[in-house]
Amino acid sequence: MKVPSTFTPYRPAPTSAQRMAKSTKGAADFLRSNSTMAALLPALARMGTLQQSVAASLPAMFAACQILQFEAGVLVMSAPNAALAARLKQQTPKLQDRLLKDGWQVNSIRIKVQVGRTAPPPAPKRVLELTENALSSFAELSSTLARDPRSQGLKEAIDAMIRRRDQRILAKQAGEDPPFPEGK
Repeated sequence: MKVPSTFTPYRPAPTSAQRMAKSTKGAADFLRSNSTMAALLPALARMGTLQQSVAASLPAMFAACQILQFEAGVLVMSAPNAALAARLKQQTPKLQDRLLKDGWQVNSIRIKVQVGRTAPPPAPKRVLELTENALSSFAELSSTLARDPRSQGLKEAIDAMIRRRDQRILAKQAGEDPPFPEGK
């Protein structure tokens, strides 16, 4: 009697970009499949294009401002706080002119303050690289460690660190994504 195999091959977990692409594709497919929802797709595409035009027209400090509505030539935008809304109000003539040049029939711009959870921008990653002197010192330490079970773990950790660093450097030189994330 032959027993069926229980072997399952290893499949790496999808990356966050792959999951996001799959979920956005699923949302668009859902909207297309339902006739009532399919009517929303042109409006969503138009709002997305308008949001991109607005983002290109305004300085980076207004990145948290979003398009809420655009009907009958009235553009309604949201700002996360009153201070940013006041600054955005000062930019409205320039924004309106730019949008008119881009082909959007914007007669007026209204701003609403919508306080929500605003996440602070992520701090830039600090990448610490070991100098060549430090790497050679670690390599020397690894080669001089005694070959006994007590120091074997340390020796393997040092060798792995040097290998990972070399792989990151080679990947950067080849223009590829590093095999290991920075900081790990």
